Amino acid sequence: MTTSTGDASAARTSTSWTWLLALFTAASFIETVFWGQMNAFTPLHLPTLGVPPADVPAWTGLVTSLSSVIGIPFLPFWGALADRYGRQPLIVRSFVAHFIAGVVAMLAGSVWVFVIGRAVMSFSLGNSGLMMTTLSEQAPARRIGLSFSIMNSAAPLGAVVGPLLGGPIVDRWGFPTLLLIDATLMLAVILALTFGYRDAFRGKEDGPLLRMAVDSVRLIGQSPRLRALFPALFLLFAGWMLAFTYVPLVITTLYQGPEPGTAVGVVLGASGGVTLLLGPVMGALADRHGHWRVLFIGAVITVALWPVPALMPDLISFAVAWAILNGLVSGVFALSFSVLSSSAPTEVRGRVMSFAYLLVNVGFMIGPAIGSVVTRFGVFTVFPVAAVITALGIGLLNIAFRQSTEN
Repeated sequence: MTTSTGDASAARTSTSWTWLLALFTAASFIETVFWGQMNAFTPLHLPTLGVPPADVPAWTGLVTSLSSVIGIPFLPFWGALADRYGRQPLIVRSFVAHFIAGVVAMLAGSVWVFVIGRAVMSFSLGNSGLMMTTLSEQAPARRIGLSFSIMNSAAPLGAVVGPLLGGPIVDRWGFPTLLLIDATLMLAVILALTFGYRDAFRGKEDGPLLRMAVDSVRLIGQSPRLRALFPALFLLFAGWMLAFTYVPLVITTLYQGPEPGTAVGVVLGASGGVTLLLGPVMGALADRHGHWRVLFIGAVITVALWPVPALMPDLISFAVAWAILNGLVSGVFALSFSVLSSSAPTEVRGRVMSFAYLLVNVGFMIGPAIGSVVTRFGVFTVFPVAAVITALGIGLLNIAFRQSTEN
């Protein structure tokens, strides 16, 4: 009797929305710790792979852009495979890709092998959308905004905490040692997502995978609101990814001491507390006052704040400005997924949401590519350029909102 009661309790726990929220938030956090460390320490690691110091800014943008584009053509298939075989295997697949990427990058002896390792990371696309879809089916409707904000706040928080924890390791033992730790953490996440919950969703689609993949793209193209919303969010993310990619180089420009990895980690990590605070606060405000309204207000404020870090004369003032700005942008980032989820029809929400992080990846491809050009005029130019890109995104966001009210 005790055993059956324990099994029943475990079954309830493994499918409760609070447990799913905790599990998915932890997985997202570790994923973006890895991603944040890759982003933060790639500029420091490139010279050890034979890149001349003068070419590091250009290579930073090129490595990021090239490694982001490889997995994009496969993205429609992940949603199609999830509709056929279930979401859980496709979620686990993404962390297997991260594990392989970490191992390849750790063993890389040249910049091109390192690029291959970074490229494998892009095969993880679609996991967050599938997790959010699973969570949205379990969480109460009145808690969707808060749940999405908590889960998606883990991403920007991990992206800054990762460098904070990894900086001293890089300075003392080198980047490959940090990648070994990351690969070990990915194995733990793979086991947790495989055995830590039971996904009630069972795929029912049995058509050709290619047709299902094409239909996934067509779903977006045929919806006026999604057709406008996707490019709007892409521009919002492109500005952020542009600046985020080059913040480590800004930090090392302002800091001339003997431990650059630690300096990068401390400055990026300092914004983690603001991120942790503003994400849930903006989610709760959105649940009370409307997701679209809070999203618009937050995005407009970021446009006004984007140029501020470029005006800071020293590392401390830059760290404060970046913490405030990054925390606010992280809240906008989290809210955008609530808007996207509510804009997708219920019956195809999983497939639409599997494209959610495509917006980030495309932004992470285009933003740094722009940065590899504009940084010829100095690394601080990325901040006013980010303001311009974000403003364009707000214009398209207004069009998407009008479509959402007309349909």
